[in-house]
Amino acid sequence: MSRRGLLIILSSPSGAGKSTLARRLMAWDPSIRFSVSATTRAPRPGEEDGREYFFRSREAFEEMVANGDMLEHAEVFGNLYGSPRAPVEEALSAGRDVIFDIDWQGGQQVRNSVLKGDVVSIFILPPSIAELDARLRGRGQDSAEVIAGRMAKSEAEISHWAEYDYVLINADLDATERQLIHIIEAERLRRDRRTDLAGFVRGLNREFALGRSAS
Repeated sequence: MSRRGLLIILSSPSGAGKSTLARRLMAWDPSIRFSVSATTRAPRPGEEDGREYFFRSREAFEEMVANGDMLEHAEVFGNLYGSPRAPVEEALSAGRDVIFDIDWQGGQQVRNSVLKGDVVSIFILPPSIAELDARLRGRGQDSAEVIAGRMAKSEAEISHWAEYDYVLINADLDATERQLIHIIEAERLRRDRRTDLAGFVRGLNREFALGRSAS
């Protein structure tokens, strides 16, 4: 089977599990890759251009935006971040799926981009706000102030759930992973993604024609 790749958008409030689910999805199918973002911030020790990020000057980044070479972009704490279009298009054309772990604003931009026909958008909801708070505290990574900020932001993020193709409630990580895999398997089989079908059907029609001529 030959097909065009999927542009998989995963969004959720912080702590709902999208990053864990993305890692599990890539473990299930190692051919799936994260989209590597571009940024204007300086590389940190150990980071390599093209691996963690594509490191670009602000001038080069803004030129890419002006030329339509970014699928989405935003400014965060004085630095620009975005998703270059070219490597994603190359992967999709080769039949490889690409995951975007982005917020609803980035998701809107990608869904309105030239690659919108390749998008499968999935929003991950927590089973409850109390559970979301417990997960953030349980990670032990953030201060109480940071957690409070993430919780305050989660209400606005959740309000955009209806913009997505699929919405999963992550009450059980294993069950949600299975649902996510089912979505990807079904989307891969959609008629408009199957680049092999037209030729296959032409072959069936040739068989009909040969059968008629033989009779």
